[in-house]
Amino acid sequence: MVSERIKQRFADCAAKNRPALVTFVTAGDPDLETASAILHRLPAAGADVIELGMPFSDPMAEGPPIQASSKRALEAGHTMKKTLAMVAGFREVDDKTPIVLMGYYNPIYSYGVDAFISDALKAGVDGMIVVDLPPEADDEFCIPALRAGLNFIRLATPTTDEKRLPAVLNNTSGFVYYVSITGITGTASPDTGAVADAVSRIKDHTELPVVVGFGVKTPDQAAAIGRTADGVVVGSAIVNTIRDSLDADGKATDMTVDAVAELVSALSGGVRASRQMAAE
Repeated sequence: MVSERIKQRFADCAAKNRPALVTFVTAGDPDLETASAILHRLPAAGADVIELGMPFSDPMAEGPPIQASSKRALEAGHTMKKTLAMVAGFREVDDKTPIVLMGYYNPIYSYGVDAFISDALKAGVDGMIVVDLPPEADDEFCIPALRAGLNFIRLATPTTDEKRLPAVLNNTSGFVYYVSITGITGTASPDTGAVADAVSRIKDHTELPVVVGFGVKTPDQAAAIGRTADGVVVGSAIVNTIRDSLDADGKATDMTVDAVAELVSALSGGVRASRQMAAE
């Protein structure tokens, strides 16, 4: 049976007539202890769903902020086993907030697909976003993950046309992640009108929630996107907040965890007010 936490969380948000706030942080950034503390603070700050990045040496879809976060984590000795241990530690105190691991296939392949799926489920992972596995490679990881009980979340983009969209939606569960810009993360701001049209088009083809990410940095932007999307993803802005809180040696400070919590709280306020703002 596929994990129900994601489905339940989006249903809860829909019942409150608001989109979900989906927050991205990189596991192990800037170190395991600080990253774990950030992870534990996110739900209370207003995160509805947590995307936890799996550090990788060649994150090709990411802009400089998330590339740098992966580099910091890897230089601090982070591994996939430590990422799963972070999730397991989180599950000891929070059994409701969905956690989605996001990243690239190489670390999963190196870990061993069967072993990874088993260990991810044991840790309490709810879903996977593997950005470099297209639908044509579903037998490689997607289908085994779904059969074992992990949601597999796919990306749709501005270039995903009507011919390609059914393939993207096939074997997708949990939610659909709409990439609001062409290019890498954190490099541009989304066009809210174009996003609204794209969300509507995708919803014509699926009953899954549609969340929007890439380029959302501020509470106002989150509110604007949240008027039509089922969820809003913020990643680079949070990762930049971590970076800006570090000392001259790139180490965490007393400000790091609080700075992230404050930003997420502000973003949550924007998301939660989005539908009320649209109605006024």
